[in-house]
Amino acid sequence: MGEEKVKEEAMQIIGMFQVVPRLVVFDLDYTLWPFYCECRSKREMPSLYPHAKGILHALKDKGIDVAVASRSPSPDIANTFLEKLNIKSMFVAKEIFSSWSHKTDHFQRIHSRTGVPFNSMLFFDDEDRNIDAVSKMGVTGILVGNGVNLGALRQGLTKFSQNWNTSQKNKQKWISKFSQKPDSSEKIDQK
Repeated sequence: MGEEKVKEEAMQIIGMFQVVPRLVVFDLDYTLWPFYCECRSKREMPSLYPHAKGILHALKDKGIDVAVASRSPSPDIANTFLEKLNIKSMFVAKEIFSSWSHKTDHFQRIHSRTGVPFNSMLFFDDEDRNIDAVSKMGVTGILVGNGVNLGALRQGLTKFSQNWNTSQKNKQKWISKFSQKPDSSEKIDQK
């Protein structure tokens, strides 16, 4: 399926959801592209997974920002590849650094840089430990087995929507529980 066709389908998928994330964050290695940066040379011409570029363009066209969170020990190669693929300028934040934090540091920086709350983010990664760690922060995470694709996008938006609806219901319960109107005997004298 060509990039334009993928973009078209991705836009249809996004359009099916009333609630969408403000920011979609992608890992690089084995999520956007099928290799580890550190095993490659800057001189090579990299390639993305087949659906990746169309999905990135669809998100941008729908007004949804995109970012990168990668624990790659070779940020120079990663940035060179993003440039060669003509997608570097699409990302509002690029946090590419080696870390033992399972990406929690990356997401703290992305949050500081963008101001987007964690519960308004969707994250795609190929490692469940990263998904688990950032999910505890409130980020909706999706594990990809063979790179990001239209199926993963649909799954991610579905899970994000469910998480959002659950958090809004819990918020409403909390608001109604703690904002009960005082009965008339508790009214404050307003002289």
